[in-house]
Amino acid sequence: MSGIKVSVDRIQVGNYVKLPLGWCDHPFMFNNFKIDTQEKLLLIRKLGIAHVTVYPQRSDNGLLPPPLPNAAPQAECSAMRDVDIEQIKRELWERKQEKIEKLKSHRRKITKTEKNFQSAMIQVRSVMGKLSSRPLNAIDEAEQLIGDMVDSLLKEEHIVLHLMSETKENENIYYHSLNVSVLAMLVAKMKNLDADSIKTIGMGALFHDMGKLKVPPQILRKKTELTNVEQNFLKLHPKYGLDLVNLVNTFPDAAKAIIAQHHELLDGSGYPKGLKGNDIDLFTQLVSVVNKYDTLCHPNDVTKARVPSNALSWLYKNSANKYNQSDLKLLVKVLGIYPPGSVVRLSNDQIGLVLSVNSDRLLYPNILIYDVEVPRAEAPIIDLEERELSITGVIKPDKLPEHIYEYLNPRSRINYYFESAQNNN
Repeated sequence: MSGIKVSVDRIQVGNYVKLPLGWCDHPFMFNNFKIDTQEKLLLIRKLGIAHVTVYPQRSDNGLLPPPLPNAAPQAECSAMRDVDIEQIKRELWERKQEKIEKLKSHRRKITKTEKNFQSAMIQVRSVMGKLSSRPLNAIDEAEQLIGDMVDSLLKEEHIVLHLMSETKENENIYYHSLNVSVLAMLVAKMKNLDADSIKTIGMGALFHDMGKLKVPPQILRKKTELTNVEQNFLKLHPKYGLDLVNLVNTFPDAAKAIIAQHHELLDGSGYPKGLKGNDIDLFTQLVSVVNKYDTLCHPNDVTKARVPSNALSWLYKNSANKYNQSDLKLLVKVLGIYPPGSVVRLSNDQIGLVLSVNSDRLLYPNILIYDVEVPRAEAPIIDLEERELSITGVIKPDKLPEHIYEYLNPRSRINYYFESAQNNN
């Protein structure tokens, strides 16, 4: 979209403009905005700038403003006598400062959530490291981790799901396990299941792929099609997983079905037993939907990775006979139409990265906005509803210009964690 340089004496209410100033050098919240009041128009003319850039396509009339008649300066002076420009300026600065403080608070919540996520990851690594040598300790640690998360989930009336940090190389199984466990428990909460059921789902989801620790790494990391022998070896991982948890008689029996059946499909085309429909455990059906979503986002071959919204769309179109559709709809309620990690284009043509979604406001996620005028560390995080904006499309990260990619820093690995009650203190 192209703009045209226009002198400030020609701009009018309804014009969409870009100010030729640094973000800290004016009282407006953004450098680009529509002039929606006469007071803002007069204030722009008092900023000491000669020109602004006008974008006709985003202006109300769609046309360049005409030259002002000779009488306009006198009319403007008359208007300014009736308006306290300095008061308006102070109010705008105060509002801008309030939003900056709100942004700082939001960033603090993200930082706390990040710390909780990293703490959970440390525990997951510890659990997996102890499974073979000290299985009793491993299960106890896992139950403590899941119990703490469920306690936090049940305290939260409104859940906010955040985009988290990158995965470390060769640790995909840990991040995948935590991702599936967190999302599955959130879906279970949406389903109004009780605390014990949510804990069972969390435990089963956390351990669902642990049998892969006994599968040769070259099979797990292979990007080309597996041979029949390799496929058969991989399909043994549910059995290997059961063998691991059966080393401890305290592992909940109800969670074992999730480990054993998470690759079974409703139409009978899954493995290892080719179970159909209601023969598949209901908790497992829930975890299977989440597991498939995360796998679509993070396949072995990264060139085949789907962006989060596309992964959800694919599931809707291709899973009717394979996955529980009720659970899929609840997963969408957890993730939002545009899940955290999605790079999106907005109705004002700005580009941003979805950072978090609120389960009560799915169409209005919090978005980190690309703005060349604002330092990356201070990049604005906006609320779409507050700005009266909407999402018009999703952009694949590899299609972004390099400077926007570096600014937004889209994750190659999408991880999620929820904002817990302690983040509100």
